Amino acid sequence: MQDKPSSVASALGRDSQALDASDTRRASPTAPSRKLCTDCGLSRTQDPKRCGQACQFIQPDYPGLERRVHGRARQQDTAGHQAQTAQPDELFFGPYQQILSARLDPPTSGAQWTGITTRLAEVLLEKGLVDAVIAMAADPHDRWRPRPLLVTRAEDMAQCRGMRMGYAPLLSLVEPALAQGHKRLAVIGIPCQIYALRAIQPQLEREQGLAQLYVIGTPCSDNTTTENFHQFLGLISDRPQDISYVEFRADYKVEVRTDQGSKRLIPFLNLPLSTLPPDFFPLTCRTCVDYTNVLADITVGYMGGHGQQWLLVRNARGQAVLDGIRGQLVTSDPISRGKREGPVRGFMANTERAAGGLPLRRMPAWIKPLVNWLMPRVGPRGLEFARARVEMKAIESILHLRREAPARIKNMLPQHVWDLAARYGLKPEAKPEAIAPQISRLSDSVDNPNHKL
Repeated sequence: MQDKPSSVASALGRDSQALDASDTRRASPTAPSRKLCTDCGLSRTQDPKRCGQACQFIQPDYPGLERRVHGRARQQDTAGHQAQTAQPDELFFGPYQQILSARLDPPTSGAQWTGITTRLAEVLLEKGLVDAVIAMAADPHDRWRPRPLLVTRAEDMAQCRGMRMGYAPLLSLVEPALAQGHKRLAVIGIPCQIYALRAIQPQLEREQGLAQLYVIGTPCSDNTTTENFHQFLGLISDRPQDISYVEFRADYKVEVRTDQGSKRLIPFLNLPLSTLPPDFFPLTCRTCVDYTNVLADITVGYMGGHGQQWLLVRNARGQAVLDGIRGQLVTSDPISRGKREGPVRGFMANTERAAGGLPLRRMPAWIKPLVNWLMPRVGPRGLEFARARVEMKAIESILHLRREAPARIKNMLPQHVWDLAARYGLKPEAKPEAIAPQISRLSDSVDNPNHKL
């Protein structure tokens, strides 16, 4: 799936430098232990207290950061009138200028899909638009473990191809990179990393000379630790050490490839998800409110692509990045088919059981083949599939926070999460201080039969 350098430093050679996340010249080698932390890397810097203002899982301000990054917050259709600059799906996907289905032609060898994300960064380096790219490569001892990497040569982006599963302190490399004179940066990251990066961007510009920042975002859903992922691989194969590629596809199947060249498709319903421990997905990932990486300049994913990748160009910087590879792309308008409400309600019912500590309902074995055949044909597909996944994440966030961290709901859940979940009957619970006057009025009516409520 990806190149596996025996040493990141030796693979880069003398003309390109690697900064290890454990480099203590500027950063702490370990992250503090917190329940809601994905180790984005900010807590490893010289000023870890910034987490209080920059962490997605403490008190996020998506409207504020959307306005600063994109010039406006996501727009919604209000009373039948949409803002002139708004796109129809911004409630689901955040601010964007256009959505495309796309593939790189020819595809890049070793890429997870066709290599769009890696190629975008390569071109930025080739054209001299950035001094360095901060991205993830594979750990030399574990192909599934992500390792932050600073890349200064376009050809070295090859080792960043493919998917990793787990957490790694990407942002711990930003300030060391600036200190080395790399003032024009590109960063490839997942939503929790990009939120923190955007939150500290003004400080980096003001105090450390950050002159240019391009952000290439990838969507993220249901991440887990690398150790947990190895456990999952052991459940789907009797030789998990041979698995070289895993992809959760939008056609309701998981594609698995091995070092020996074999390929297998596993329908979602056949995955052993109900046998996983309750904490297999950490609470952070069960309560993430930004699946689509809304603060990136361009988001590159697959959920709305229906067999291809989908690109969300969010602002002028994202358009400039895309224009750099336009001649190498085959693009089309995304499709949107099927209806999502039934699957989303089914997911909600199962999530309510899981959040309450009850076992998941298992579909009878005899009906699985029929449902596996039907879903790619009549279930939500393309953008409708993506909308379904975003609504599921919103529902999941509300239900799990209510169960495990109710005091955090007020600060952690932005308004767009409630707007997404409203059609499924989920609304903010009344505050105690709001309930008290109602109880008082009810008490008065009991004492005074002539009083009308």
